[in-house]
Amino acid sequence: MNSNTHISVRNLNVYYGKQQALKDITIDIPDKKIIAIIGPSGCGKTTLLKSFNRLIDSVEGVRVSGKVLVDGEDIFDPHTEVTHIRKKMGLLAQNPYPLPMSIFDNVAYGPRIHGIKDKKRLNKIVEQYLKEASLWDEVKDRLNSPASRISVGQQQRLCLARGLAVEPEIILADEPTSALDPKSSQRIEKSFLRLKSQYTVIIVTHILRQAKRLADYVVFLYCGELIEHGPAEEIFENPQQEMTKEYIKGIIS
Repeated sequence: MNSNTHISVRNLNVYYGKQQALKDITIDIPDKKIIAIIGPSGCGKTTLLKSFNRLIDSVEGVRVSGKVLVDGEDIFDPHTEVTHIRKKMGLLAQNPYPLPMSIFDNVAYGPRIHGIKDKKRLNKIVEQYLKEASLWDEVKDRLNSPASRISVGQQQRLCLARGLAVEPEIILADEPTSALDPKSSQRIEKSFLRLKSQYTVIIVTHILRQAKRLADYVVFLYCGELIEHGPAEEIFENPQQEMTKEYIKGIIS
């Protein structure tokens, strides 16, 4: 694992019962880049993403072999403490799930859990991360309003702010714009482009245009297998594998 690698995957296999979802995946995920995981539905994109913070642990009957190293630590080692691994990662799901509380309290929730009680400090944290998620100007006059009252697009940016407030190193985004209108999607994309200078951003997307707009590095999965990966320009302009060429041209889906 070189110094520019944030996550290193070695011979990763994931089974749901008898079905194998990931087949012997070995890959290095670069640091402070936007990495797009692409491929058709059911090819293992979300499984790979959720293996990075062990969220697949919650699936009944799941079995894992191989290694996932985050900052050199094998997260599937039985002695690994999962909470501190998950603290390194902010997760943005397909549909936004704001907590049933105010806009302010959503962002302050994580910092409070980690022991920050000072109101002035919390005020600064909430403002900082709402700005990072491009939401501050829209909600600064109604921070005490319920989060459920803002639009779906705003809720997704609020969830991004909430994830950033626990100071992760990595942002995991599972088709984060699929439930959003084009304008809201654009705002999330712009946030990612800004955030990659500070975070490793890993996004699962089935939208090739989105991957082309955002990605520095591309991982192409098909039927649970890693077909090809590399810098986005190389993958999109000069793919080495026939299957990658066909997927990018829309011949296979």
